[in-house]
Amino acid sequence: MKDAPENLGIDHDPVRHPEGCRPGIDCDHWVIRGARLRDPAAGLDQVSDVYLADGRIAAIGEPPADWPNEHAEHVAADGHWLIPGVIDGWARLREPGQEHKANIGTESAAAVASGITTLVMPPDTQPVLDTVAVARYIKRRAQLAGRARVAAIGAMTQELDGRLLSEMAALNEGGCVAISNAHYPFHDLRLMRRALEYAATFDLQVLLQPLDPSLAARGCAHDGAVATRLGLPGLPVSSETAPLAQLIAMISETGARVHVPLLSSAAALRQIERAKADGLPITAGVSAHHLWLTEMDTDALDPNCHVIPPLRRMRDRDALRRGLADGVIDTVVSDHQPHDPDAKLAPFPVTEPGISGLETFLPLMLKLVEEGEISFERALDAITRRPAELFGLTDTGRLEVGKRADMALIDPDAMWGIDADHLVSAGANTPFVGWDFAHRVEATWVSGRRVFRRKD
Repeated sequence: MKDAPENLGIDHDPVRHPEGCRPGIDCDHWVIRGARLRDPAAGLDQVSDVYLADGRIAAIGEPPADWPNEHAEHVAADGHWLIPGVIDGWARLREPGQEHKANIGTESAAAVASGITTLVMPPDTQPVLDTVAVARYIKRRAQLAGRARVAAIGAMTQELDGRLLSEMAALNEGGCVAISNAHYPFHDLRLMRRALEYAATFDLQVLLQPLDPSLAARGCAHDGAVATRLGLPGLPVSSETAPLAQLIAMISETGARVHVPLLSSAAALRQIERAKADGLPITAGVSAHHLWLTEMDTDALDPNCHVIPPLRRMRDRDALRRGLADGVIDTVVSDHQPHDPDAKLAPFPVTEPGISGLETFLPLMLKLVEEGEISFERALDAITRRPAELFGLTDTGRLEVGKRADMALIDPDAMWGIDADHLVSAGANTPFVGWDFAHRVEATWVSGRRVFRRKD
């Protein structure tokens, strides 16, 4: 597994370090000086100093009365933005079970190098995340890695086979922030309805991805002109909208709180909009790459553009952008799926789907802002406050006194590009190689601990 690039990591600041504090590692007190604080949810857009103590934001502006200045580490942040740490609500880290692709250590390192402080894992691990023991293993591995916080989503059915319900309430009590069946279908809609009733009884957050297995069988690209010309098996829009209609009908009967994490089509977006207008407890998300790429990007048969749900028409992409701008789409995720090189070497239809998305997640969102597609306020809301509320992570997602000190420092003037050889993630399977970006993450704090600083 490749090492991290040499220009990334924890390094000494060009300032003194307090006695007894290893630089950038175990300081309890920090002063971030002169940053532009940008957090619309907290009503912040100002240049100010921020004081961190014991893992939390102790003060903004003036130091607390008992501030131990001689024991605090100072960071000069003039000309930089300070934003809440990004929360990625759908990211596969490949551990446990597929460590030949990546692991929690490598991917949490990639996360913090990209301003992501919390990663939420779907339950399709090996073994499946259908017991509290697996959830505790993941939490412990994340703690040992010492970088991003990792939250687990528990499985709705045992082994994700869609036949027997899991102990969903026990998983929730064991620390799982939601329940899901990942991309696996239920074999019986009656069981799915019972699962939603169970979830509603315990007020559990459910994540379900609508995908009809018969309509989607063997499909690898949007069922349209490009797939027809290339001879690729198509995935029609109805493979998403038909099961979504069934799901909405069940939500109306059970009252379960359901989030659809990965919309891909304008038709599905209209269904969500109508369901919300009817007052149903449904929310929706989209991947960052679905806000940029279309079926035309599969024209070169680039296996890095093989994703499920597939990249659809330009009108679908534009509709998803409008849905995000209007607030119909609540959250944006990376849908991170790192792969080993062999997984993408076969012909397009038999390659493994998925993009390594952590390191392009925040840059793609800020690029939407830069090009005037959405406001900065809406972009940040979809990757900080809204996912924090969705998963009950009430202690993070904002720059507020008393909140957990999860934050990212950004240089808004830095210009950089994506180079597959210099990604921190163990997976280099990204279609964004060669893309240029402004705005670069320079440092990241998780619970008041600086876990990343870009070397000069």
